[in-house]
Amino acid sequence: MNPQPIIRRPGEGKSVKLAGQPMGFLVTGSDTRHTSMFEWTIPPGFSTGLHVHRVQEETFYVLEGECDWQVGDERVRATPGTYLFLPPGVPHNIANASDTIARVLMTVSPPGHERYFEELSETVARGGADPTTIAELRARYDTEQLSALRSQAISTPTA
Repeated sequence: MNPQPIIRRPGEGKSVKLAGQPMGFLVTGSDTRHTSMFEWTIPPGFSTGLHVHRVQEETFYVLEGECDWQVGDERVRATPGTYLFLPPGVPHNIANASDTIARVLMTVSPPGHERYFEELSETVARGGADPTTIAELRARYDTEQLSALRSQAISTPTA
């Protein structure tokens, strides 16, 4: 862990591609003991599927576009400025049901979930994104899948 302040300017730092869009790593477990933060570009039609974390807590803040969130039994149409805090144990789905990209700031505490995103990106890139492989990956990173995964949630568009 680096005990120094971190300043990331646009285009700096590590990023991965998820569903063909960038996810920028703003702060990770190598930087802090408390949280990780990501700038996530969510493509149209993307959905994480309903899932739950038993240890992790997450936050989401919509910067651009619209998201369709399921939080427990509630559906939320999230537009820019909408904030969501998810304590452990709350089933949720993060989706973009619109026809344009959405950009979201996301935190995960404790840090370490960046390794999940790295492995997911690598798995998809080498063509191993079948639902069983993804379920095993998610289980290693405190993510219990509660609904079936749609192909859009794990594939990279070719266009």
